[in-house]
Amino acid sequence: VTLHLNPISSVHIHQKPLVFLLNSPLPLVWKLKTERLAPGIRRVFFVSLGSVVQFEKGNFSLSAETEEKFFPEKNEHLLQWAQKEYGAITSFTELKISRNIYIKVGE
Repeated sequence: VTLHLNPISSVHIHQKPLVFLLNSPLPLVWKLKTERLAPGIRRVFFVSLGSVVQFEKGNFSLSAETEEKFFPEKNEHLLQWAQKEYGAITSFTELKISRNIYIKVGE
């Protein structure tokens, strides 16, 4: 699955830390494609067990962290865990089948 990350239209270059929980019932290769995200900013990708994140060529991966996690099975429990862990959830998306996911990051 390719994850496309771009800032919202009112933000020229996104310069804040990000945390993503990438959960799947089956192990996946998450391919990351980014545009206009500032280098050197901490970005964390938690993936379900057996999954990996592949970064595009460039220095984005130097400031990104990937960690495998055991996630709760049900979405309600996953959301509760994320809110407890991080205090806020700015976006939640559930897809049954997809090859491309487009996410706008920003305020």
